[in-house]
Amino acid sequence: MHSTPRRAALRRLTALATTLAVPSLLNPIASAIAAGYPTQPIRLVVPFPPAGGTDVLSRLVFDKVGPAAHWTVVVENRAGAGGNIGLDAVAKAKNDGYTIGMGQTANLAINPTLYPKLPFDPIKDFTPVVLVSAQPVVLIVRQDAPYKTLAEFVTAAKAKQTSMASAGTGTVGHLTGEMFQRRAGFKALHVPYKGASPALTDLMGGQTDFYFATPPIALPMLKAGRLRALAVTSPKRLALLPNVPTVAEQGYAGFAAEDWKALVAPAGTPADVVARLNEEVNKALKQPDTIARMREEGSEPRGGTAQELGAFIKSENSRWGAIVRESGARVE
Repeated sequence: MHSTPRRAALRRLTALATTLAVPSLLNPIASAIAAGYPTQPIRLVVPFPPAGGTDVLSRLVFDKVGPAAHWTVVVENRAGAGGNIGLDAVAKAKNDGYTIGMGQTANLAINPTLYPKLPFDPIKDFTPVVLVSAQPVVLIVRQDAPYKTLAEFVTAAKAKQTSMASAGTGTVGHLTGEMFQRRAGFKALHVPYKGASPALTDLMGGQTDFYFATPPIALPMLKAGRLRALAVTSPKRLALLPNVPTVAEQGYAGFAAEDWKALVAPAGTPADVVARLNEEVNKALKQPDTIARMREEGSEPRGGTAQELGAFIKSENSRWGAIVRESGARVE
């Protein structure tokens, strides 16, 4: 008489147990996490050549993460197309937590508008992990230039045609320069070079008038007295250049532009894996020697949550995309 309700209850319990078991059966990633991620080496794709700024920063951070977490992290340099080739490899990798990539302003915020056919979507094709660092750009001129302040420079630029060097069309320096020109009310001739070194050489030689350069490029020549810095584009002054005012404090309130680096993974990477990666990178970014070495290159460690990075990438994508469109810059 009472067997039917008991059988019904048993069927419900059996169904519930089966439902709970399905994810672990269908999702081997969940099983891998349960076994203790990671169980094999992690591949970190750096979308730029060895010894460049992104490569140096990536190795600096993961040289801390690896030993502290007892992980093996293998750096793979996949350079080309402004960082697009390496990031595309990350986007198309298996989302099991064993391939991650070091993105940055260029390939996650600028290139989606700069390139007419980008092979990945920076919002849809990646899982944000953590914002790693940010550095400003520095407005530099020759040491013998007639202007010694930003105000004097703008006055001169409005009075006669000036030329702006850049490391290439669509680079952070180029677009920061375009953004500042619009804000200050003048238009310079853009002279793009194939890299920072020739741009710097021609600036010092007098072939161009100014250059928005990243700190690692500018600092050696500033220290040697061959160039003069008129402003930095960060919200606060750069620790390495304490006497150089920001653009914002020289009459352009709210002006800011930074070249940032961010760790991403393929879309759909499990939340547990993302949380683990985020935790270990945040720990590394708080180490005093990590902070000191970053600041030697003109960068500041950032950190934060994966959710914060996701919102930041969307915001920066919109902001830099608008600047690209306004400048008319295009790379085929």
